[in-house]
Amino acid sequence: MSVSHRVGSDHQLARLLQIGIVLEEVVEARAHHHYQSLDTEAEAATLDPEIEALLAGAAEESAVHRERLEELIADLDAESVPFEDIERLVEAQYGQTKPDDFDGVLYDQLCNEETAYKFYDDLVAAIEASDARFSIDRDRVLDTLRSIREEEAEGVEEVTTIMEERD
Repeated sequence: MSVSHRVGSDHQLARLLQIGIVLEEVVEARAHHHYQSLDTEAEAATLDPEIEALLAGAAEESAVHRERLEELIADLDAESVPFEDIERLVEAQYGQTKPDDFDGVLYDQLCNEETAYKFYDDLVAAIEASDARFSIDRDRVLDTLRSIREEEAEGVEEVTTIMEERD
């Protein structure tokens, strides 16, 4: 399912929100992976507190985003799509790179933040372009998604600032 199409039903909206949940799980897992990789004995003496805080914050933010998306799905009048199906969609669309495919933790985190931002931006645009009626308040959905999108944009800015300071 592409976000580039209009969202026309509760079922489509639920599926896209589920994709958002899985994307957030991917971001959290990758941040955790990097955090763990920083915590090896060889690097323990050189841990960068700013990067540690960035990764911990990204994982916490993803957990909050998942909860907010789950609340929206719970209030929709739609059956959820099996998790395995959503996971395959996310892997095919957004998971073609692995955490170690990037030249450094910050580049991977930037990619994660940008991917999430783009997903939410596309989803907001698809809902705004639709005249469909949903079983939950449209403004509530849009307000939630816009808020998450803004937090992702702030994450992009935070990573970019840290990267620029390191150059």
